Amino acid sequence: MALPLLDYKPSSQNQRVEGYLVPGDEQPRIYSSEDITGPTDMDALIEAAYQQMFFYAFKWDREPILESQLRFGQITVRDFIRGLALSKTFYNSFYEKNSNYKFVEHCVQKILGREVYSDREKIAWSIKVATKGIAGFIDELLDSEDYIQNFGYTTVPYQRRRILPGRAEGERPIHISNPRYDAYHRNILGFPQIVWQTQVKRFVPQDKAPKEGSPVNFLGMARSIGATGAAPAQVSTGSINIATAVPYRKVSAE
Repeated sequence: MALPLLDYKPSSQNQRVEGYLVPGDEQPRIYSSEDITGPTDMDALIEAAYQQMFFYAFKWDREPILESQLRFGQITVRDFIRGLALSKTFYNSFYEKNSNYKFVEHCVQKILGREVYSDREKIAWSIKVATKGIAGFIDELLDSEDYIQNFGYTTVPYQRRRILPGRAEGERPIHISNPRYDAYHRNILGFPQIVWQTQVKRFVPQDKAPKEGSPVNFLGMARSIGATGAAPAQVSTGSINIATAVPYRKVSAE
């Protein structure tokens, strides 16, 4: 018998407040299959889905079968998002490298387009991951009223209401505020790699490296000598005989 979802209270996040903003460049662009007029629009929609779920998809990360099914109308945008959430890339990048709580946080941000309300919500969804598996958890997110009301079957999820009026900066993008690896795995991988960053800054391309015989190659050797010259003798101006010391030209009588 499956456990019911634990009750949790929504918090007053900005995406739950009705907006009165005039749409502009700072607002997230909405990609929907209902607005497709040609192959270019479909390409943009697919790229937006990859960016939302993976941040960036290399050739290895792409799902050509899912893309083909979406292009020919065999699946909906919601099905495409489900396929990306259950893909090998998403599993390796977000499930294997995180605890269930962190994995839930990633999925809520990417699929529901918002931050988790509280630790109680993370616990509630984590129970679903433990009892129904990843597929069951993803299905419940996609079947939730939160997802259906905001994105439905045709719209790519996006971070809702990231820019707020009256504030210099809005909420940070989810891919920046919530890194892929948790603190434990970042520790294992040695992030942040300060030593490596220093080496990168010191790297000199081969075409700009000093050639053989260049004086730059001897700079270190010259500095290692540490030679010091003798200090110049100090002469008092009072001991100088201007009449005899300063040469002058004799003018002949002729």
